[in-house]
Amino acid sequence: MTKYKKGMDYHSCHMAKAAIILEYAKGILICALIAWLFYKSIFAFFCLVPCSWFYVKGRKKQKIEERKNRLNEQFLDGLKSLSAALNAGYSVENAFREAYKELLFLYPKEADIMQEFHAIIRKLQMNDTIESALEDFAVRSGIEDIRDFAEVFATAKRTGGDMIKIIKNTCHVMEERMEIQRDIDISIAGKKYESNIMNLIPLGIIAYMLCFSSDFMAPMYHNLSGVMMMTAALFVYFMAILLSKHILRFQGL
Repeated sequence: MTKYKKGMDYHSCHMAKAAIILEYAKGILICALIAWLFYKSIFAFFCLVPCSWFYVKGRKKQKIEERKNRLNEQFLDGLKSLSAALNAGYSVENAFREAYKELLFLYPKEADIMQEFHAIIRKLQMNDTIESALEDFAVRSGIEDIRDFAEVFATAKRTGGDMIKIIKNTCHVMEERMEIQRDIDISIAGKKYESNIMNLIPLGIIAYMLCFSSDFMAPMYHNLSGVMMMTAALFVYFMAILLSKHILRFQGL
């Protein structure tokens, strides 16, 4: 079986050490800001520093989704190139080789789709079947369109279906899905911006009060009752952020 690079595991995010350090630095800065606004305490800062792990985890999850979206769009271009090669009279096996050559004009060799098509070609050279190569690709990607195509392709290969028609139909369905998703993204882009502004407003209010009405805010710091109230406020604040993200995610489905 072909040995794949770590980067071809689409269920996890393998970041460079410098990138990880940068993301942790951002998370620690956020922890410092929260510690100052809600507690004005160095001790609180050190208690919150471990929470930077959740920030980095969220960033990795975001990068995984972005990578999958890019791969899905690249896969559509790959299917179009594959369809053109089949129309030109190439066999299915040779069509992947021709599609790879055509994709070189669109993407660098380091692109995920180039790595995947190259892996499929290598598997064919090792006398593996296209069905198993596509199935492996579908499982590792976790992308619905690729999984559906792999299943339909395997069925058509066994039953002698019209590959050109199947690939064209798959391209049409994928283009429709992507167009719908783009429309959804555009429609909720303004709401995402408003949500980000709303999430920053409470922090801005606290910062304003600390800078211009410090005496008014003084009872909220360095005493048990004030710490408990600020902790409760911080909890409600984070729950509100999570709720807003959940609502936007639901609308984006």
